[in-house]
Amino acid sequence: MSNIKHIFFLSLFSLLMIGCGSTKLKTFEFPNPKDTSNHEIEYQEKKGYEIDGVFADNLFDGARLNDFRQLNDSTYQVTILPENEPINDSPYYAFRVWSKEERKIDLQLNYPTAIHRYWPKISKDGKNWKPIDSAYFKLLDSGKNALLSLSIDKNKLWIAAQELNTSTDAKNWAKQVATHKDVRYKTIGKSKLNRDLISLDIYQEEVKNKELIVILSRQHPPEVTGYFAMQSFVDEVLKDKRLSNDFRKKYRVLVYPMLNPDGVDLGHWRHNTGGIDLNRDWAYYRQLETKTIVNNIVDTANESKNKVILGLDFHSTQEDLYYTFTDDMHPSIYPFKDYWLGAIDAAIPNYTPDDRPYAVGDPISKAWFFLQFNAESITYEIGDETSREFIDLKARIAAREMMKLLILK
Repeated sequence: MSNIKHIFFLSLFSLLMIGCGSTKLKTFEFPNPKDTSNHEIEYQEKKGYEIDGVFADNLFDGARLNDFRQLNDSTYQVTILPENEPINDSPYYAFRVWSKEERKIDLQLNYPTAIHRYWPKISKDGKNWKPIDSAYFKLLDSGKNALLSLSIDKNKLWIAAQELNTSTDAKNWAKQVATHKDVRYKTIGKSKLNRDLISLDIYQEEVKNKELIVILSRQHPPEVTGYFAMQSFVDEVLKDKRLSNDFRKKYRVLVYPMLNPDGVDLGHWRHNTGGIDLNRDWAYYRQLETKTIVNNIVDTANESKNKVILGLDFHSTQEDLYYTFTDDMHPSIYPFKDYWLGAIDAAIPNYTPDDRPYAVGDPISKAWFFLQFNAESITYEIGDETSREFIDLKARIAAREMMKLLILK
């Protein structure tokens, strides 16, 4: 069967199921299937290093440091390896360095199996971060290595690919959000290593028969900029303003802020502790985290007779863009994405949304929302180095424009 016919029959089956009023969780045969059975991973050794009065460690959640050694009198090297392979080329790192005495060192980031991706961020406390000055950073060997020039002393200096946002941070944020009168914090299950899988359930007044929007984030551990966008988006939905209040009266929003807490806390490049990219596991749900999330979405929708109309999955890549569906695919609120991206375009000067439409192919969340619910679904991608101020601005505008369109629906 050709891919086009395959996609047609997948879509037709999904539409027929929804037309019959069923939201029973289904499995799907995708044109580009993926093996998401467990694959072995290699856990990094958690330890501290000391060489000639210079120290390094990975003894904190979200760390990634596989080796530390001295190359010459003033140059040290950290080695960064993935949890397993094959894997997306997203070499994440996070570690601390310090010394007995104040000194200047060169620190080489070595990637035996990858090319450098993330501009280094530095922090004195693991909470407040800034990008390293370009005068003190350069790529070597076509990106196989990178070199940082650092001044260190007895105080620990944190160096990371992105700002640290661990599973504990996500829970703390979610619990703070849940102090809002229209938000319910829930623990819906556990990850493979027994970390909480959490959700935020947002609505005002009666929940039954409301149409439902689902928001996902952190399927991929290093994708912190997408997570920042998700936080700002949710915050805008919860504003005490007429638009947001009217929206919460009409709609229900389910937020799953961290789908891969194990991978996040272990400093993984991409995968969970089953060695799998969770955003390729939306066909048979072989991984515990995916299975828990999809069951919770379907069960929640069924319990209150909520129709899922929109799924938004927040990610990060090298640039800001939106993965959408091609125009021959008509989800239930078609053509929402055209109006939405057009409204974002009009609201932000000197910015044009980069729309990258494609049909159902890989077993990813975007395709699952369409096949399971005939819902519109968009992967909201933020660039790794997009300014944090613009991330916040765009996410808030995106939330407002979504709410305007759906209130008028």
